[in-house]
Amino acid sequence: MNHSTRRTIMKAMTALGASIALGQRATAADTPTPATFTDRLDRPWALAFLPDGSLLVTLKGGSLLRVSADGKEVSRPLAGVPEVNARGQGGLLDVAIDPDFATTPWVYLSYAENGEGGSGTAVARGRLVGNALQDTTVIFRQQPKVSGNGHFGSRLVFRRDKTLFVALGERQKGSPAQDLGSHLGKVVRIHRDGSIPADNPRLGSGALPGLWSYGHRNVQGAAVHPVTGELWVNEHGPQGGDEVNIARAGANFGWPERSYGCNYGAPVGDACRIGRGTHAPAYVEPLTTWTPTSIAPSGLAFYTGSLLPEWKDSLFMGSLAGTALWRLSLKGDTVTGREMLFASMGERFRDVRQGPDGALYLLTDGSGGRILRVAP
Repeated sequence: MNHSTRRTIMKAMTALGASIALGQRATAADTPTPATFTDRLDRPWALAFLPDGSLLVTLKGGSLLRVSADGKEVSRPLAGVPEVNARGQGGLLDVAIDPDFATTPWVYLSYAENGEGGSGTAVARGRLVGNALQDTTVIFRQQPKVSGNGHFGSRLVFRRDKTLFVALGERQKGSPAQDLGSHLGKVVRIHRDGSIPADNPRLGSGALPGLWSYGHRNVQGAAVHPVTGELWVNEHGPQGGDEVNIARAGANFGWPERSYGCNYGAPVGDACRIGRGTHAPAYVEPLTTWTPTSIAPSGLAFYTGSLLPEWKDSLFMGSLAGTALWRLSLKGDTVTGREMLFASMGERFRDVRQGPDGALYLLTDGSGGRILRVAP
């Protein structure tokens, strides 16, 4: 079976699983067509809008670029970016803009960092002056650093109170996601200078400072709900079992003791149970899951604009293996429907953001990555 045929079958299985779980439908005929905004990006990972409408884009290899508000000009790599470990799933990952950028022009970056014991996710910030970062300082380091080059996470999301959520993968180690003495498989909440908020959840005497939630496998999408202010995240399952969750303070999402997925190489079905299986009282149940085939969820964004009124209040999510943009319809905390968009493009959608103009901006993965603009 060649790669193209295998991918077609996987996409069909994903669509079938979704349609059984929810009223999932295909892209409507009147759905806007994405237009290329910027192209020729080498393995882009994340994007963020600056107040002037220009964008910052991270490249997995370690470069941070600035794209003009019209998408026509792309800067040379900005100076002042920390050195990254770009092996495997590592590299320069997410980018976030300080909530008070007009007066404190800090830019925050997550990335894979080498060090004693191996590598780990780190967060640094620097002041954006022209096309360079100045006074770049590391404000967070995952502990411990471990071997391997997978499951770094990571997403950076500011809360309404201007504290910073840092979503961390479990580095393909499994059990440390349940160990409160480790950052692996956790969401951490810190102040902008890296200090720890006093009102973080108290998880026990052995817990590392800063932990917000735990039992995560590999979060690659995160967004704060525009009404409730709660943190929503997606999770990469193993073989199936991708999830969307609300990461509330102190919540335990169960990995690797609970999963809707199967271990790699195991036959799909009830016989491949991980840990205690799909249900366990001690762990938070996901809002929605993808089984039996993974879609590899990525960037996450709530749409609050008026340019695309039929999509207002939807949750959008990129996918890598699923090669589609997913739109989730919501009623409160309930996912009431799922729609696959742009699947025929065959793109790996790495990130999604709402632009200041109300359009959706999609970041595609790979050596020929693009920013796509979705508007009427």
